[in-house]
Amino acid sequence: PDPRSPTWGYITETPKDKWRHTDFGGRMKAALGIPVAFDTDVNAAAFGEYTWGAAQGIDSFVYLTVGTGVGGGAMVNGELLHGMMHPEMGHIFVRRRSDEEGFKGICRYHRDCLEGLASGAALKERWGVTAEEMEEGHPGLDLEADYLAQALCNYLYILSPRRIILGGGVMGQGLLFPMIRRKMKIFLAGYIPSREVVEGMDSYVVPPLLGKRAGVMGALALARSAAIAL
Repeated sequence: PDPRSPTWGYITETPKDKWRHTDFGGRMKAALGIPVAFDTDVNAAAFGEYTWGAAQGIDSFVYLTVGTGVGGGAMVNGELLHGMMHPEMGHIFVRRRSDEEGFKGICRYHRDCLEGLASGAALKERWGVTAEEMEEGHPGLDLEADYLAQALCNYLYILSPRRIILGGGVMGQGLLFPMIRRKMKIFLAGYIPSREVVEGMDSYVVPPLLGKRAGVMGALALARSAAIAL
């Protein structure tokens, strides 16, 4: 996404082999002859929520999508977080539970990173059903909430977001939200004294207001920003 990079607009490493090292942004710009914005799908979703959704008026937040894979975007002080490349929030490492030793994880790069343990594909591989098909009391929900709560605590410690938004197909299982919030409080162990965490966890970890439209709405907002910048 860095406009100064010689590979701006390129899709680089990806599990989707045929998309590797594709100059997507450059091709679009050359073919259409109009301003082109290029960013990750999760940053686009984050920008959509910032513009029209659950992060309106909030200048620092995290958007995490938990679907087939796990990815995250962040805004810090009103700017989408980039850096050397872009955040890869799905590939952090979380502590395995003692009852998880038999499952190796499915990430083709790291095996047992967050995506390898908590993505929708990992749930299906481990349990044979999707998160949406799990009923209350299913052990998979408790394990999923455990891994996601660990991850959110890590993002909270590092980025200090004012809100965390959780989207993606797995989060369509509404039972996960209260479980994640409870586990976060346990893992934080009182270390973060902010009112948002101590008293307002229900409005701190929330679903996207735009739902499944967050990504495409964010892409529209990014395109508008690119046009305005010119």
